[in-house]
Amino acid sequence: MTPESDPPQSAMLHGTAVAIGGQAVLLIGPSGCGKSDLALRLIDGGARLIADDRVELTRVEHQIRCQAPQSIPAALKGRIEVRGVGIMPVAAVEGAVPLGWYVELIRLGASPDTVERLPAAEHKTLLGHDIPLLRLSAFEASTPAKLRLAVASGAGLIMGRE
Repeated sequence: MTPESDPPQSAMLHGTAVAIGGQAVLLIGPSGCGKSDLALRLIDGGARLIADDRVELTRVEHQIRCQAPQSIPAALKGRIEVRGVGIMPVAAVEGAVPLGWYVELIRLGASPDTVERLPAAEHKTLLGHDIPLLRLSAFEASTPAKLRLAVASGAGLIMGRE
């Protein structure tokens, strides 16, 4: 790769990230799709918050790392928006966590058929690296379990359509 075509070293994304089993799970989707709600349910099951609303990605050698933005006010670190309650402190990680999964959440009210039963393996390219991609509905009761299974299984062990 020439210097002109090198991918950027960092990016700021609108999303929420949690750490599960030493991997960051990045939740992306339109406003109101359930990013914070799903993160809260994952945290309730043992995950730890990395960042809510804005997430900073950094390329470090052969890895993408996920962390709370450097610019976030100290009063908001380790806190998540809980709709109907307020901005609340939760179990959180300090520093960056290797990004393991990119999760696109479908829009609230979208057809359940939007989520394929047996999807083909997909990846999202971020900062020049391919990250395993899942498309899920944040509000299905089983979604936290689905994500914990995906993280535990690893990207190469999930069987879908070829």
